[in-house]
Amino acid sequence: MYPQQYIDYLVYFHADRDYFECHEILEEYWKSFPIETRSAVWVGLIQIAVGLYHQRRGNLTGAEKMFAGALAILRDKQLSNLGVDREALLHDLQHRLQTLHTTPYADLNLPLTAPELVQSCKTHAKKRAVTWLAPSDFTNSFLMHKHTLRDRSHVIRTREDTIKRRQRN
Repeated sequence: MYPQQYIDYLVYFHADRDYFECHEILEEYWKSFPIETRSAVWVGLIQIAVGLYHQRRGNLTGAEKMFAGALAILRDKQLSNLGVDREALLHDLQHRLQTLHTTPYADLNLPLTAPELVQSCKTHAKKRAVTWLAPSDFTNSFLMHKHTLRDRSHVIRTREDTIKRRQRN
């Protein structure tokens, strides 16, 4: 009923608290659709994860931009089809945005309303040996700074290949 990439996103979001990976998974999924059929709801969910990644690292300006963007996009009723309480999520995001500069980082749990979705996520988390609703591990340097520590050699090669192709054409 729900795309596997969405379940993966939710497990990374609520168990690993790996917001960078959440972004990677949903962006790839979103881009797998033709441009004219891409749903903005996926972008809104990506922005929440990126906002939390920034906030947890202390980049409040980046977090603010992402949360504001997510709020603008997620007004769409499509969240209900994804088993999310839209009103509760919008309220949580608005509150986080208003208190961003005065309240320390705290994990956010998406208000999931579909019991079968939650069960599917818990099952998937158990298979991966991660704990559903675990708190962020602030001692995990890779988790906290993944965008600078991950292996980007394949991305760099792809960009270089694209540049070479353009120069030839």
